[in-house]
Amino acid sequence: MTSPTHRPGRSAALDRARARATASPVDSSWPLHLAEDLRDIEADWRTSAEVCADAAWAARSAGHSVLALLSPQDVTAMGLDPITARTLAHLYLSALRFDFRCPTLQRLVEQLAETARQPLDCYTRALYAFALLGQSRPEGLAVMDEVLAEAGQHTKTLHVLLHGLWLGQDLDQGAERLLALSSRPALATGSDPIVLFRVAGALRRLGRYDEGLGAIDRAIDCLPPGDTSVHADLVRERSLLCTARDLHQHRPPTRTSSGVPS
Repeated sequence: MTSPTHRPGRSAALDRARARATASPVDSSWPLHLAEDLRDIEADWRTSAEVCADAAWAARSAGHSVLALLSPQDVTAMGLDPITARTLAHLYLSALRFDFRCPTLQRLVEQLAETARQPLDCYTRALYAFALLGQSRPEGLAVMDEVLAEAGQHTKTLHVLLHGLWLGQDLDQGAERLLALSSRPALATGSDPIVLFRVAGALRRLGRYDEGLGAIDRAIDCLPPGDTSVHADLVRERSLLCTARDLHQHRPPTRTSSGVPS
């Protein structure tokens, strides 16, 4: 018997679901329509994550964030079928992630875990790890390792974890963990501007400024022509790297207890 994941016409149906979700972000009913479409194709958590993350970002970019269309009560409502419940959670939690609302995201996932009839899917747990990592909470590293054991090379999940490590500036070994994660095959393409941007930030934190400048210049070069959505962030990171390098090069030498420059 043909698996629902690979049945004929599924790819076309998924393309239609993506297009429908982003066609009219001002229409408040599109999240429920997306849930219907994903239910029709029996989407697993991986497919749901890929579609919902992109749809939440597109809605935010258009000025119609999912956070204005759904409420936490919609996400935690009882009686929804599993795919609809997961779709609404992926959309809303992704929107919280894009707005860096880490404490709110953490609380909502914890509430979901208390009321869910089954274990939370891998992508939802990755978003929980992001919320903890973004607050520089060390327990986020343990959650991240659990997610990595299940996620494999699922690119969207790895990006969520990379984002959390990038945001958590005070994590112990956070920059080193970020560089290690960025070397996974799904991320180490050398042409993903977001990965290169995160890597540049980690290299800056480690004082490896010239390497960081090389990474951010590649990131800028890899952006699609005319893409303004993240260009300002990349240019800002380049300025931070240049400033940090200049300060490091021009700082006065430290002196030993005997007064001799070291």
